[in-house]
Amino acid sequence: MTAFHLAPAVAEAFPGTLIALVTATGLRGREPWPRTTAALAELERRLAEGAWLPADETDPRIEDWHTAYRSFGTNPRRVRPSVDALGRRLAKRSVLPRVNPAVDSYNVVSVRHGLPAGAFDLDHVAGEVSIRPADGTETFTPLGEPDTVENPRPGEIVYADDTGVLTRHWNHRDAHRTRVTEDSTHVVFALETLSAGRDGHLLKAAAAELQELLAPHADGTTVRYLGPG
Repeated sequence: MTAFHLAPAVAEAFPGTLIALVTATGLRGREPWPRTTAALAELERRLAEGAWLPADETDPRIEDWHTAYRSFGTNPRRVRPSVDALGRRLAKRSVLPRVNPAVDSYNVVSVRHGLPAGAFDLDHVAGEVSIRPADGTETFTPLGEPDTVENPRPGEIVYADDTGVLTRHWNHRDAHRTRVTEDSTHVVFALETLSAGRDGHLLKAAAAELQELLAPHADGTTVRYLGPG
């Protein structure tokens, strides 16, 4: 099992951090996922009827991430946390993007609960993963841009393995190398909050919901939690 670590500097700066790591093995991304399809349709229906709206930057869950981004030098209105960007896109277009069943599953859970989510194909992760401040020497190739190489700014919070950076700006964008495709079979999904005392119950509900969507299409699923200490 790939080890994930929360660096002491991150734990000290963001003591309310709690991350749910939902791991799926033997994932089958090329078969129909009717529960995910139904969850997407239900969320979009509720939005159309005015019964639900995605969290925006006035919501404490999103405000937390804007404050965190500013603390490490990122303008969150130019480079938005993933859940903020996804919610804005849904509010504007009334539909969520369809990528593949695994990605669609964490997207619908993320926007429903107002919590950032991402995923990594563990077959392409090198060594252990640390959530830590960048030192400025690391490299990052953005999802969908295999010929682009970026260097995160020193102090920017990133997920990083032994080879390079897996996410920029904590959860703004994932790397191309560890992207989840229909052929990914061993995947870890990360759901995050910066206020475990307030939103820990939401995080646990979101992790359980994601696990339920994954389980019919995997040989096994597990959930573990990562936080300070």
